[in-house]
Amino acid sequence: MGIIKKGILGGFSGKVGNVVGSSWKGIAYMRSLPTKFKDPRSELQLIQRSKFAVTITFLQPMTELLRTGWKFYSNRKSPFNAAMAYTIAKAVTGAYPDYSINPAKVLISRGSLASPVNAAATAASGAINFQWDDNSGSASARQTDKALLAVLNPAKGDAVLFTAGAARSDTAQSVTIPADWSGDSVEAYLGFISQDGREIANSVYLGSLTAA
Repeated sequence: MGIIKKGILGGFSGKVGNVVGSSWKGIAYMRSLPTKFKDPRSELQLIQRSKFAVTITFLQPMTELLRTGWKFYSNRKSPFNAAMAYTIAKAVTGAYPDYSINPAKVLISRGSLASPVNAAATAASGAINFQWDDNSGSASARQTDKALLAVLNPAKGDAVLFTAGAARSDTAQSVTIPADWSGDSVEAYLGFISQDGREIANSVYLGSLTAA
């Protein structure tokens, strides 16, 4: 309890809430009590940090594409952070501290545009070849929709990205990859964005391939 010594405008001694009143050489002063923090290394915090670390390592090489592919799901956060939150919730697998990402659960794009149909990816010498059906006219699909493509090399922390690739009606695109990726495992993803950029499709995962 604090005691006021010289009326309402005077100094006080003691504690009022989180403020302490005292004096030094006749000078009245006040100080706040230090904030008490919970253990910053609690089990739940360590688990969350571990999930965050493995997720950002996986997604960061695709940042440029995620800024486009997740732009309609940002909702008071950046598109990249929206993709982060989704991936942590849906694609992190394992138990602490051995978490990993299930690449099949990752979305490089999200939206209401018609997704790719019968899509596949195959490895060729120095390239990954994508193909899909032209389902234009089905639901919201249009011939002019552009492919969103990602070939991710998790081991090297690198990716080859297209934010406006071949048209849906082209049904194929070849993506050249770096020569030093030969023998590495890569993850392939395909989505679509409308020509005017106002609609985006949920991406599909096309599997893990060995780069040639």
